[in-house]
Amino acid sequence: MLAGKYGLKGYKNFKRVEKEGKIFQSNSFGVSFFKRGDKETSLFGFIVSNKISPDSTLRNRAKRALKEAVRLNLARIRPGFDVIFLAKQKILRQSTEVIMREVKEALNKADLVKY
Repeated sequence: MLAGKYGLKGYKNFKRVEKEGKIFQSNSFGVSFFKRGDKETSLFGFIVSNKISPDSTLRNRAKRALKEAVRLNLARIRPGFDVIFLAKQKILRQSTEVIMREVKEALNKADLVKY
C-alpha cells in the first residue's frame, strides 16, 4: 500500500493540478500532472468516482490497484510532481496486472520517470 506521506491532500492542490497540469489519457484512466518546481517527493491523488460504479467494493479495488502500481514504480518517478489518477469505467473490467502495466506505460509516456 502506498504510504500516506505520498498522498496529495487538499482541495486547492487537486484544483491546481486540474487547471495548470498536463493530461495524459490511458485506456483505463487519465493522468494529470503538475510540476511543482521543487525537489520534494512527488505526491499522488486517486479519484474513482461514483459515476464509475455505485459499488464501493469495485471502486476501492480499482483505487488499491492504482496505488499499488504507483508504489511499485515509486523509485523510478521523478521528484517535484503532483500527480492525479482519474479512473475510467473500463478500469473495473481490468485485472490488477493489466492496471499495473498501464500505469507503468503511462508514467513512461508522460515522462515522469527518471530512467
